[in-house]
Amino acid sequence: MDGSAYQRALGRELLQLRVRRKWTRAQLVQRLPGELSAQALASYETGTRSCTVVRFVELCAALDASPHALLERVHGQVSNEDYPAYLRIDLVRLAAHDHHKLAPARRWAAAEVARHAAPTRDLDLGALEALAALCGLPAIELIRVLRAG
Repeated sequence: MDGSAYQRALGRELLQLRVRRKWTRAQLVQRLPGELSAQALASYETGTRSCTVVRFVELCAALDASPHALLERVHGQVSNEDYPAYLRIDLVRLAAHDHHKLAPARRWAAAEVARHAAPTRDLDLGALEALAALCGLPAIELIRVLRAG
């Protein structure tokens, strides 16, 4: 089990819940019963810091979300082969890919290779979704194309 993948997926879900309500981090922090800084909340949302079960339940209550349903979504993301928490991308292969809709992804990969970046990059689900949007593809289709090589 990849604990960091769970943290990142949980963070994305918390961020999406907050953004859907059009709240700033400061506004969400004000709705919590205990003290929490906006910086700490940001670290939960980016998946760089884990929260306690109590803090998780407090966040869910403030966001009017079911902790059970949220964890189920997170688990589904992390364990779903078709929609992974992250995907390792071979930048050289992507830069040379011939799929007609991958032009923005090819340009990005080529620029990374040109600046001597590492030959592979782990893209989390948020980055995959953003890249898919740039390419005009559903994220799941981009993932399938990238996996197929």
